[in-house]
Amino acid sequence: MEEVKASMAGSVWKIVVGVGDQVEEGQDIVILESMKMEIPVTAESSGIVKELKVAEGDFVNDDDILAVIE
Repeated sequence: MEEVKASMAGSVWKIVVGVGDQVEEGQDIVILESMKMEIPVTAESSGIVKELKVAEGDFVNDDDILAVIE
């Protein structure tokens, strides 16, 4: 099981995947926006998205869990 964590503080601009989706290593999971820059957060391993812990527009801090991949 992999916890996909925020790499920096910012707002969730876009969620690219849904619960139950198959994802590949390196695939974008969430796009964060910080200081008018869009920063993709990617999966570190392949698997199925089991849970999304955020919604678009949420503010997250560094290391907050965004999604769980199994």
